[in-house]
Amino acid sequence: MIQNWNSRFSDNIKVYGGYSIGKLFDLLKDPEIISLAGGLPSPDMFLKHEMRLASGKILEENLEKVMQYTAIKGEPALLDAIVQFLERDNIKVTHENIMVTSSGQHGLDLVGRLFLNPGDIAILDRPTFAGAIVAFQMQRPEFVGVDIQEDGSDVEGFRSKIEALAKEGRKPKFIYVIPDFQNPSGITMNLEKRKALLVLSRDHDIPILEDSPYRDFRYNGETIPSIYSLDQEMGGGHVIGLYTFSKLFCPGLRIGFNIGPAEVIAKLTNIKEGNVLNTPKYNQDMCAAFLTEMGMEEHILKCRKYYGEKLQVFLKTMEEYFPEEMGVTWTRPDGGLFLWVTLPEEIDTHELFYEAIKYKVAFVPGDVFFGENPKRNTMRINFSFASKEQLEEAVKRLSGCIRSQLPSTGE
Repeated sequence: MIQNWNSRFSDNIKVYGGYSIGKLFDLLKDPEIISLAGGLPSPDMFLKHEMRLASGKILEENLEKVMQYTAIKGEPALLDAIVQFLERDNIKVTHENIMVTSSGQHGLDLVGRLFLNPGDIAILDRPTFAGAIVAFQMQRPEFVGVDIQEDGSDVEGFRSKIEALAKEGRKPKFIYVIPDFQNPSGITMNLEKRKALLVLSRDHDIPILEDSPYRDFRYNGETIPSIYSLDQEMGGGHVIGLYTFSKLFCPGLRIGFNIGPAEVIAKLTNIKEGNVLNTPKYNQDMCAAFLTEMGMEEHILKCRKYYGEKLQVFLKTMEEYFPEEMGVTWTRPDGGLFLWVTLPEEIDTHELFYEAIKYKVAFVPGDVFFGENPKRNTMRINFSFASKEQLEEAVKRLSGCIRSQLPSTGE
């Protein structure tokens, strides 16, 4: 029997702890708990009838091919559909610029493997997507974060960090951003900052990773051009796009894609060859059917209405149960699935999480969304999964829980 397995693990993995959010979910099995934690789309928005019809057609016409290995880079029919999907957003690519992934998380893992050596620097917002942090952590990079602002990434803050690093002879491998309805904050980067970020990328020859899981979920205001499309207008070649259909279609099929310069996609495909080899053909065919046969545009409009109404209920209830004297603040997104809550500094939300479970409500503690020096008085709230009635009740419970921790309003 091996006496010490840990000594045999790779240096990259010895201290790697995995996705801490997933571990918290193990505590949420009580059906009376209203969870505002996960980023789950509502089953009410799943195209169940359309999926049954598409599945039957796929299995009837292509059963043997569905059961076989398939193209590593992606099924041609899905690549064609993705080209059309991106043209809606003024992004022009060909097959050589696309690789299908088995979820957005898979895409993050692949770009982390592609770019990062131990000790390399990745520039991030503070806070940012915990899944990106945990994907990149496997390569043992150094995270350099800059606090996000109300109108998106602090681009001048990025510039200051990059210039300070340059004086030390160090250069970040990439800048990672979620410009539309950021997870976890819900904040959207304005147009001026997107353009400024591209200028920064060109000035210092640093690529941008643009993560776009929620871009179609805008409930208020006008859509802002993607960083990728703006880059193409300037000649292109500075941005890698990461996409997933988990929120827009369904997460169970695990389909996403990465886009970028042909040489980047070719190398990502090489990594995928040694990773999962290929993404299941059935899943890809179902996603292609979603994009071409299931009334995608109408579905997006329904999602916007459905989730937008939930967001308004949530914000209204927050105003009611979190008066100004409690010292609790939160973002007010124009889209997406999340908002960000900041509590008085004396409250550690990681500890509060366990107290909230007693109140039968759950959230994600904010510390997991920081690459370094976490702000521990923060939390991420999801409003897409619970019903409107549950959202109202969850806010009431959360308010009671937080009040119990405040000396000035203690119960």
